[in-house]
Amino acid sequence: MRKKGLYERFFKRFLDILLSLIALVLFWWLILIIAILVRVKLGSPILFKQSRPGKDGEVFNLYKFRTMTDENDSEGKLLPDDIRLTKFGRFLRSTSMDELPELFNIMIGDMSIVGPRPLFVSYLPYYTKEESIRHDVRPGLTGWAQVNGRNATNWDERLEQDIYYVDNISFLLDIKIVFMTAFKVLKRSDILVGKQIKAGRLDVVRKDRMLDDGSKD
Repeated sequence: MRKKGLYERFFKRFLDILLSLIALVLFWWLILIIAILVRVKLGSPILFKQSRPGKDGEVFNLYKFRTMTDENDSEGKLLPDDIRLTKFGRFLRSTSMDELPELFNIMIGDMSIVGPRPLFVSYLPYYTKEESIRHDVRPGLTGWAQVNGRNATNWDERLEQDIYYVDNISFLLDIKIVFMTAFKVLKRSDILVGKQIKAGRLDVVRKDRMLDDGSKD
């Protein structure tokens, strides 16, 4: 069983509540303005809601500001993400302002400020036993993998970085990740969408790998 340090056991959650509350008090006006702009430019709903696995694999509703339209093709199917992503939506993503509603997820205990990013529920069967320890902690608004390549790396690398974080949680590491995140947001780096994302979907990638391995037997 993984041993937890004093910071993780007693202080990390307290800091999550304190800092997310401070952020909400300081930026409530920005959240309100973005909500109004999303309603005007993209319509309703203003928030994008999706089920994601959190600590111990328990599923919660993650909230973000909506960044894409609901445009369909001639068969009624949604168009690819990179087509439905508007210029305004791309701006929200590049500045990470689309993730401000996740501050409420942090306040109620679904998430942490720093931790492995919450991924899709459909990915759960495809983690190795070692990779599954990413769910020993609350998922984060930002994380070690996000400041080390984000969507520009493959899944093996990203999940290895999540494991590193869980095994090395500390106050200093969290501070380092927060500052690295701020730098990347200001620089607007590693913002990819749709076909630009190198890793693809984990479930698809690992299904294909299993098929390839089976064909070699």
